[in-house]
Amino acid sequence: MYDVLKVRRDFPILEREVNGRPLVYLDNAATSQKPLQVIRTLSRYYERHNANIHRGVHRLAEEATGLYEEARGKVARFIGAPDPRGLVFTRGTTESINLVAHAWGRKNLREGDEVVLTEAEHHSNLVPWQLAARDTGARLRFIPVLDDGTLDMEAAEHLIGPRTRLVGCVHASNVLGTVNPVERLAELAHEAGALMLVDGAQSAPHLPVDVTSLGCDFFAASGHKMLGPTGVGFLWARPELLEEMEPFLGGGEMIREVRLERSTWNEIPYKFEAGTMNIAQAIGLGAAVDYLGSLGMESVREHERRLGAYAYRRLAGVEGITLYGPAENRTGVVAFNLPEVHPHDLSQLLDQEGVAIRSGHHCCQPLMRRLGVVATARASLYLYNTEEEVEALVEAIARAREFFEAPA
Repeated sequence: MYDVLKVRRDFPILEREVNGRPLVYLDNAATSQKPLQVIRTLSRYYERHNANIHRGVHRLAEEATGLYEEARGKVARFIGAPDPRGLVFTRGTTESINLVAHAWGRKNLREGDEVVLTEAEHHSNLVPWQLAARDTGARLRFIPVLDDGTLDMEAAEHLIGPRTRLVGCVHASNVLGTVNPVERLAELAHEAGALMLVDGAQSAPHLPVDVTSLGCDFFAASGHKMLGPTGVGFLWARPELLEEMEPFLGGGEMIREVRLERSTWNEIPYKFEAGTMNIAQAIGLGAAVDYLGSLGMESVREHERRLGAYAYRRLAGVEGITLYGPAENRTGVVAFNLPEVHPHDLSQLLDQEGVAIRSGHHCCQPLMRRLGVVATARASLYLYNTEEEVEALVEAIARAREFFEAPA
């Protein structure tokens, strides 16, 4: 049985107070907190194993290389990747998608080709494709978001066609909480002869993920949103695609041979890991997926599904509130607005109550326009949050309404 109180004991930051009140951390879609197991792994690496990887033959260099490659294998297994050679460490989801847009997009896109995205994309799965389209003459097309926060799949079936070269979609929305049918989109993409890219920044930390079952060709995620350190993430791709792609960055370790006027490239995945990587962070990410695996991602998903439904139901009872996204098949992300109260002001008032939420456009300005707002407040839950914290959020909102004398 999932014991959330036992889980919370692994997160020392949850014991602190903010403004004299117990911290209620509900900004997990921005970044998660870190368990002792990850913190101690980082400390132990620097205390015992710190060296550069894939270079030296001394003991520390071999230990660091071993730990780094062990982490690659852990992350690959965590997402069901059959071959760790397809797992490239990056700085995060943004860099991973930029890698695909640069190394695959600029080589393969031509004028008249189409890249199909959705109206719900985070800027990190939008701007890189805008740049690639600008440079290649390709065209961007967008699957609409329906009023209930789900994708218009009927429109998707018409949009994805012979001109489509790639379909890119967020797996779980960082605003709406919607879990998108990426398996079906992958089927449509492949039927059209296109590739499928999944932005897994908000799914890998919260759902069981199997890239083979999803049917995707690229899967990107960030370590810091899934209990790992900042500065590390990963791109998974089918190895044969990585083999065909040109390097993203040039420099040390991504080469096989360098002459003054030309170079040849290292084997995958090292071809895409130029320079000294974020070694400790990658090893810390390995510890994070160990931790998630010990809890069981099915258990994590069930805890968040139950808690998210509870939060949605409790917030729906707040007079005058507007909730965004579907009531079901969602993650623990709940975006909302109160009448006549700017989300930034609400977020500041809630901070005075010790409740940390996010406000703003959440790096999804086109989606905000689709929703008809400039910003929302957002509470995002994770594996260590409780019903009592949801109650603290609802009570803090009630006090904020009194402060602003918001109309009902």
